[in-house]
Amino acid sequence: MRRLAAVLLLCALTGCTGGDGVRTPAPADPTGSTAASDTSDSSGTAPPSPEPARSRGLSLACGGTKVWLPSMPLGLARAGSFADLASLTRRLDVEGMIWRRDDEHVYVGVVCGVRTAEQFATLVARSRLTAYQGKPALRWTTRRGLRNFMWLEQPGTAVYIGATPGLADQIRPIAGGVSASLGQ
Repeated sequence: MRRLAAVLLLCALTGCTGGDGVRTPAPADPTGSTAASDTSDSSGTAPPSPEPARSRGLSLACGGTKVWLPSMPLGLARAGSFADLASLTRRLDVEGMIWRRDDEHVYVGVVCGVRTAEQFATLVARSRLTAYQGKPALRWTTRRGLRNFMWLEQPGTAVYIGATPGLADQIRPIAGGVSASLGQ
């Protein structure tokens, strides 16, 4: 079944069908409206797109790939790190950071070593295969209610975000702010 799912995912990524990915909301203007506004300056040219938000240079690495983390939502404080994901079907290198607000937690990390979409599709048992920004992605919920989302950013590097139920709505904005760079 997973092999069929991987084939379907590859078909979706190459344009055969649409993906069922997490979509980031359109950026809102300061008034809260998501409608597009005229961002051109007096010369008639649009300003350059800003780089993804980076929180004080926090990054995680898989080999030569560096994954930059966005600023975390207000009210979250750093609460440690982790080096293992119990949901993985095989042992891989994991590096991650934890944030908390009261009894709620957000986990952001990288999973190193998965090279292909087929390998990625079988990485977590009982997960739902989907796509995120044209890349293979997995969603799953643990027995304890932790909401999990992971996508294959590039061969060898998957980005993982997990959150307890009270902070699950923060997964999308955090995912939207993650950026990766090769060899930096």
